[in-house]
Amino acid sequence: MMPESPIRKLVPFAEKAYKANKKVYHLNIGQPDIKSPKAAMEAVAAHSLEILAYTRSEGSEPYRVKIAAYYQQNNIPVNHNELIVTTGGSEALLFAMGSIADAGDEIIIPEPFYANYNGFAIASGVTIVPVNSKIEDNFALPNISEFEKLITPKTKAILICNPGNPTGYLYSKEEIQTLAAIVKKHDLFLVADEVYREFTYDNLKHYSILEEPGMEQYGIIIDSVSKRYSMCGARIGCLVSKNKDVMSTALKFAQARLSPPTFAQIASEAALNTPQSYFDEVIDQYRERRDILIEKLEEIPGVQVGHPKGAFYCIAQLPIKNSDAFAQWLLEEFDVEGETIMVAPAAGFYSSPGMGLNQIRIAYVLNKESLIKAVNILKQALAVYTQ
Repeated sequence: MMPESPIRKLVPFAEKAYKANKKVYHLNIGQPDIKSPKAAMEAVAAHSLEILAYTRSEGSEPYRVKIAAYYQQNNIPVNHNELIVTTGGSEALLFAMGSIADAGDEIIIPEPFYANYNGFAIASGVTIVPVNSKIEDNFALPNISEFEKLITPKTKAILICNPGNPTGYLYSKEEIQTLAAIVKKHDLFLVADEVYREFTYDNLKHYSILEEPGMEQYGIIIDSVSKRYSMCGARIGCLVSKNKDVMSTALKFAQARLSPPTFAQIASEAALNTPQSYFDEVIDQYRERRDILIEKLEEIPGVQVGHPKGAFYCIAQLPIKNSDAFAQWLLEEFDVEGETIMVAPAAGFYSSPGMGLNQIRIAYVLNKESLIKAVNILKQALAVYTQ
């Protein structure tokens, strides 16, 4: 059965809160408040198309050539024929699962993980085999033995999100090399969701799986413009691999859905001209937001929080039993002077039953003043919550 989104299932309760004239601070969804690059918006406004036609199933060639150049600048040696433009990173994940696994096959994923991996796996008939990472270890990669004991004849891949949603964990070069050694040893794929590649902090650098030598046949990158350029509504992503068999199979999936959206490709191609100064400013904003969020959360009695090294999410463990009930209560019954918050219950980011029940995911995509208000509301809510 297709699972509900832990991020979106509370929307009806938020709408009731709006109707009750409550202000809701949205900590639940990774929709940045950063403006999309001006060049992307202008490219759509200035188009000269007379017919809004299909593009190629793998995406327009000019756009793919520019994406390949972007990767090459980031030490990822791929050409434009080694990537397929998709309708968001979500479609890239579906294409990847459908290309490397049959119904009943298994993919190992460190949990907590992006909640929709559950849905994508179910849609593909794939079984997720979780390996648990813990908040006490700041969600670091579990020991190699934890992976190897889960590998069976049905195992096809290991899937990671780097930097991580929902934890903000950034895998080190050494951890990527450890995973690379595992997949080579057992002839598996390593699928890396790298959509938050630009967003790293504390002078740490992202290390892509395709920067690692010898990963040509094993590595598959999932990517998207959604968070990089604050263009979530564009629904443009891509699947990247140097494995010709994987890409030829993925292309069949791409042909079945015809083509990615034309206007969104125009915007995304223009976005590739975004200067580094844009990212420098955005990263500074997220770093400041992270620091103030963690500081304020750690002031709340009974709250434990992971320390993100990248992306713009963190997991907070609360002194409650069930964060689903708590999140609904916040919207239905609680407010501070007409204001409340919306959070994402973390159980939906696990596939192991019973995990994450007392945790929430927070997206620090609000300005600092709003984050401070939101955490203060959370503090007051926990002081009176009794369920």
